[in-house]
Amino acid sequence: MEGKAGTSLLLHGVSGIEADRVLLVGLGKEREFREKEYRAAIATAVRQLNETGGFDGTVFLTELAVRKRDVPWKIRQAAIVAHETLYRFDRLKSKKDAVRRPLRKLTFCVARRNELAAAELALAQGVATGAGVELAKDLGNLPGNICTPSYLADQARQLAKSHGLAVDVLDRVDMEKLGMNTLLSVARGSHEPPKFIVLRHSGGPAEAKPVVLVGKGITFDSGGISLKPGAEMDEMKYDMCGAASVLGTLKSVAMMKLPLNVVGVIPSTENMPGGAATKPGDVITSMSGQTVEILNTDAEGRLILCDALTYVERFDPQCVVDIATLTGACVIALGHVATGLLANNESLAKELIDAGQEAYDRAWQMPLWDDYQEQLKSNFADMANIGGKPAGTITAACFLARFTEKYQWAHLDIAGTAWRSGKEKGATGRPVPMLSQFLIDRAGIAGVSGGKRKRK
Repeated sequence: MEGKAGTSLLLHGVSGIEADRVLLVGLGKEREFREKEYRAAIATAVRQLNETGGFDGTVFLTELAVRKRDVPWKIRQAAIVAHETLYRFDRLKSKKDAVRRPLRKLTFCVARRNELAAAELALAQGVATGAGVELAKDLGNLPGNICTPSYLADQARQLAKSHGLAVDVLDRVDMEKLGMNTLLSVARGSHEPPKFIVLRHSGGPAEAKPVVLVGKGITFDSGGISLKPGAEMDEMKYDMCGAASVLGTLKSVAMMKLPLNVVGVIPSTENMPGGAATKPGDVITSMSGQTVEILNTDAEGRLILCDALTYVERFDPQCVVDIATLTGACVIALGHVATGLLANNESLAKELIDAGQEAYDRAWQMPLWDDYQEQLKSNFADMANIGGKPAGTITAACFLARFTEKYQWAHLDIAGTAWRSGKEKGATGRPVPMLSQFLIDRAGIAGVSGGKRKRK
């Protein structure tokens, strides 16, 4: 064995060692060993243990030095990566993928006893985050004929029941009374009833302002009258990954019992063509009273989000973060590595960027300058719902920004990071790790990154 990254060697009956087998994992060159390589080494170890029928294993990789990373980070990441590596989505197959004897237990070792308490806390955080990622993946991977707005609402109710959350689900009549006309305009072409889901985790004092997460829940996006091309349209079942990430994050928060008030809001509908569907050129009055000229019905995510962003004013939030597979332009700009981040508050943007770095679920900030608002001008309404081809990710966020002037707000465009195409097609569960870390930091939990991230 030469120790190349990604290689492994399984030894049997090593003298002087109580373990039946010893798995060696190649780490590559020491000077190149960073976060990415550490995560890959953990994944290799877990995968090999699982594929060779290991029932349980003790992992010493967490004792490795990773530049500028402490024990809690290594333990937390190890737990998250283990969840990711063992994840399978085969519930819709008549024959399940065979595993000789699935791995059931991992023990992570730390070098010093005084590191144990922080490591145990980090492990609990990693397990909770991994569970949240798995929920987001499951929901994203389900097809649109199963994962409808009503199904999402049922999943929210089940999550609330199992984890002590409060839940409300608004139906079409409720939305009509509130004046959520832009959301309802998207739902007009579908036979599936829209749902507006509100989940609450009350971990902080009753008088404390909540952090609000808003997730785009388009359970299938055909483009509406502005119909998408047929190629790869099947992947539009992933257009509810923002909603899935909110549910996954609420599960993580509840499992960690964070001393923080968190509200999850999910506007959900299909976007379908039909005789009643909204047409290009229609003008809709949003819940805020602002009017929108619909130039393209495939720019529907911002239409359901803008009413949700108006609705959340009633919570008097600390801050609001919306998560959406919003623009193909974000994929062109950032590829599948970084989530797009835009915000009306620099401090909030930095918190999210720092959380993303800590969680290895990274975001890159783009400008939200007023100059871009010019592209949304309309001759017939307060604004158009698209701003043309230039800077599509930015103008989409500029549209949303018009509905967020009463609170601190950030927008995460996950169009390039929420799922993978090709051979490994499937939901990624991002940005649940970033959001979970963001909320851990907001809660000021001691022991995170050696206690250095306590909230000021």
